[in-house]
Amino acid sequence: MTRAPQKRRLETRAKLLSVAEDLIDANGVSALRVEDVVARAGVAKGTFFSHFGDKDGLLAVILGAQVMRHIEDMDAAPAPKTPAEIAQRLSLLLDFISQDRMIFDLLLRYSGTTGAEVDEVVTQGFLRQISMFTGWISQMQAAGTLRGDANPEFLAEGIQAFLNHVLATGFCMEHGDLPPPAEALVPYLEQWLLT
Repeated sequence: MTRAPQKRRLETRAKLLSVAEDLIDANGVSALRVEDVVARAGVAKGTFFSHFGDKDGLLAVILGAQVMRHIEDMDAAPAPKTPAEIAQRLSLLLDFISQDRMIFDLLLRYSGTTGAEVDEVVTQGFLRQISMFTGWISQMQAAGTLRGDANPEFLAEGIQAFLNHVLATGFCMEHGDLPPPAEALVPYLEQWLLT
């Protein structure tokens, strides 16, 4: 008998996520409103808040899952062999994050690196990126194509920092003058990994 309420709760959560994803696909992340989600899902606002706390909590779940899919795709492909190939491999993820400043802000906030708010999937995404970068760097160091004087994990954390820098710069400057994020990342990676 206790399973029925739990099943209903899981179904309601799934419906809220599905409705929110449809609204994001139609109107973008910044246009998402809790009122629209609950109206389309046919639930009360209180039900929404019991599942996600707030709109940002809902977005962290959705965006974290999308980031993980990008990471899984990158990790499944053969390892890059140069800094330029690393940037190219990251291009789809960078394009996804750079489409809306709210995506970038939420991912940073919920990663746990910039504050106390944490979403498990977002945090796992950041950690998985570092692990993936570490593997790529280790392979390139073994092949003699990257600097060998630094720990691969340290270099991987630098890549993550440069990703954040390139994305943040893109949101702060005129967009017409800037190259795409992956292209803007290449000089940083070359200086960091080849010197």
